[in-house]
Amino acid sequence: MSLGTKSPAAVLWFTGLSGSGKSTIATRVHEELERRKADVEYIDGDALREVFPNTGFSRAEREEHLRRTGYLASRLEAHGVTVVASFVSPYRESRDFIRRLCRDFVEIYVATPLEECERRDVKGLYARARRGEIANFTGIDDPYEPPQKPELTLDTRALSVEQCVAKVLARLGEQF
Repeated sequence: MSLGTKSPAAVLWFTGLSGSGKSTIATRVHEELERRKADVEYIDGDALREVFPNTGFSRAEREEHLRRTGYLASRLEAHGVTVVASFVSPYRESRDFIRRLCRDFVEIYVATPLEECERRDVKGLYARARRGEIANFTGIDDPYEPPQKPELTLDTRALSVEQCVAKVLARLGEQF
């Protein structure tokens, strides 16, 4: 990089139900961008909850958590860092707020049906939510509002992880 120039930056926002595959794909995209020497950071919803431990799962608490995260992502992007973010982010309004904060926001919808997410659920979270042991669980007793016009939709039933990663990288083009 030349002195006084910034590398291209974007916010790649992976959204989808728990168990959809978004973290797996996002992690692989992050690894590939690092391999290509891009200035890149990975932000995961579960990891950030450790930083903000008092954040619960009510709608208001989720929205606040996403506002904080969106602000962090936008600041990193403003300094030339590409952000790979993986969050359920169930509400369109929250995702639209983050989009407005960022210069180059790429919404990536990991479109995996609820039934498939439940089948993949190794932690048993969906079963616990269905038994009433977990409240406000997205897809069970809290809604997930799918993106209306995402920049990219990935169907993990039809595409392998590698194919999904390739689609994301192709969407980014030559800048990375």
